[in-house]
Amino acid sequence: MFDMVLQNLLSPAIMFFILGIIAAIVSSDFDLPKGLGEGLSAYLLIAIGLKGGIELSNYSFATVSKPILGTIFLGTLIPIITLYVLRHFLKLDLKNSVGLAATYGSVSIVTYGAAITFLDNVNVSYEGFMNALVVVMEIPGILVALLLLGMIEKNSSTPVPKMSARNVGFVAQNPFSFIDKKVLKESLFGKSILLLVGSLVIGLTVGTNGLPIIQPLFFDLYQSVLILFLLNMGLMAGKRLAVVRRHGLKLLGFAIIFPIFYGALGVLVGSFVGLSLGGATLMGVLSASASYIAAPAALRTSVPEADPAIYLGLALGITFPINLTIGIPLYYSIAGWFF
Repeated sequence: MFDMVLQNLLSPAIMFFILGIIAAIVSSDFDLPKGLGEGLSAYLLIAIGLKGGIELSNYSFATVSKPILGTIFLGTLIPIITLYVLRHFLKLDLKNSVGLAATYGSVSIVTYGAAITFLDNVNVSYEGFMNALVVVMEIPGILVALLLLGMIEKNSSTPVPKMSARNVGFVAQNPFSFIDKKVLKESLFGKSILLLVGSLVIGLTVGTNGLPIIQPLFFDLYQSVLILFLLNMGLMAGKRLAVVRRHGLKLLGFAIIFPIFYGALGVLVGSFVGLSLGGATLMGVLSASASYIAAPAALRTSVPEADPAIYLGLALGITFPINLTIGIPLYYSIAGWFF
């Protein structure tokens, strides 16, 4: 286990991430050009979507149906657990609890990309359709968190009708009526979902026939572009560390302990639905990661009262570095117990 953690820490991508954190901590004047981070993010989303689509074209629906159901199950369960723990045990207010539930219920594309690099380094194969499951798991966490928020607010503001002969036939309102159309649009057609789904569909359509055009830019250069992106993410994470410290040890503990628990749960579900060692590891990584692209974009629209310093600070400042350094090798080791 220690050897795998050390190997992961000494990989170029992780070392550049650590360099970014150090630059932020010492208040260096180094910074990447404005807009480059957005461009690198778009590149990674397209690359992952294309690779998933091309690989998915080689599989039948019967092969991927169980893993897809397992992914949806995790994407639904994780925000429910997160909201319950934050509200009942950590006593966090509702809006910030929902913000964290959406953030931790969704996924980190970059953490997933780093996990792929880790598996490549240890020569472990994985199912090609795992890239498609990134897209599947990106959406439920956001929608479930917003659904729970609406249900809780509606129950607290609307009195329960008394049973009588006049209202025996009472029919509840549409449970999705409180979700704003802008929220659904941001969740389903925001930039990250749009690029992932669109690239996945394109890759699925062109299949291996598109490799001569796609491979030189989006496959061969992937690892090098990931280095630049993680350097920028290190800068962002380092700047968030001071913000995170203001929110107490309980939230810090949550950002460390529960992603590891979710990762173990993801590995368990992955092995149950028939994934390989590499596939179960990636399922664990997806479950353990926290979104800082799609979920925050939706939260800005639907839950503006949630403090970005909390959900972005914990996701970027704590969970992201933990997963990137020791989490990925840990989930790989846990997956090894089942194989």
